[in-house]
Amino acid sequence: MKVFLTGGTGFIGGEVARRLRDRGDDVVALVRSPGRATALSAIGCTLVQGDVTTAEAVRRGLDGADAAIHGAAVYEVGILPKQRPAMYDANVTGTRTVLSAALDAGTPKVVYVSTVAAFGDTKGVVVDETYEHPGRYTSYYDETKHLAHQEAKRQIAAGLPLVVVQPGAVYGPNDHSVIGDVVHKLVKGRLPAVPFPAFGVNAVHRDDVATGILLALDQGRPGESYVLGGEITTLGEIVKTAARVAGRRAPRLAMPTALVKMAAPFGRVVGPLMGYPPNMRELISTSDGVTFWATDAKARAELGYAPRSLEDGLRDTLDAEGLLRG
Repeated sequence: MKVFLTGGTGFIGGEVARRLRDRGDDVVALVRSPGRATALSAIGCTLVQGDVTTAEAVRRGLDGADAAIHGAAVYEVGILPKQRPAMYDANVTGTRTVLSAALDAGTPKVVYVSTVAAFGDTKGVVVDETYEHPGRYTSYYDETKHLAHQEAKRQIAAGLPLVVVQPGAVYGPNDHSVIGDVVHKLVKGRLPAVPFPAFGVNAVHRDDVATGILLALDQGRPGESYVLGGEITTLGEIVKTAARVAGRRAPRLAMPTALVKMAAPFGRVVGPLMGYPPNMRELISTSDGVTFWATDAKARAELGYAPRSLEDGLRDTLDAEGLLRG
């Protein structure tokens, strides 16, 4: 099968590309800079230069494709206002461009990688794929991914044979997510207090997400969405689990949210010093008491999706990074 892939140089997309090649699929990857995509070239991917907002490059990549996986996106929380146009272009305009081009090309099967964050703050409730965003955005990332998710629905209505997958909070070897940063600080003895311990996520290992994407490609029903999760939990519980796995003592203290709020007006200067992004107000609004909780029961039942537990996932991650004691 010939698969057109966007986001192949990313954390999740690189693993998807490797698995497609391992099973014998031809992969055509859209990349902004071929010089930075040597890992894709090394495994035999064909590179097409361009970005997701460049319709002509996308059309070239889709030419003759049996399927497409659109995974390219910008993920960052706590960005400054001047960074918003670039995020909108990547997440919203890019999704519209790729999915519209796939519809025009008559691509037989398309998978779009959305996110559980497209649901917004679930306010302590574990929701499913039928849940609708309440309309209050916790971050600009939340907003752009919700708008992109709605774009995907419009393309489905227009006739695109599209399957949507919604990963939870993805972690794994060498990731730079919030979870990865906190776990690495813990293991290295640099986490005196847990930030936003009640922040709720469905934590899922990167390799399980890649498996879920391929299951959706092969078995997913066009027009349907599938949450790809691992374990519904909180950041505080993630720290406790990582400490147990790594043989470390978990911090007893939580970072006082009031302290973070006091520092927020000076975020451009104080944020980097505290290990936070410059827009600390956005970080607070998307973390303080917020939950991004959704069940992956549908993917388990329909696709045979079987992710590992949080404890196993953290152990696999730290082992791959050489950070397990002994």
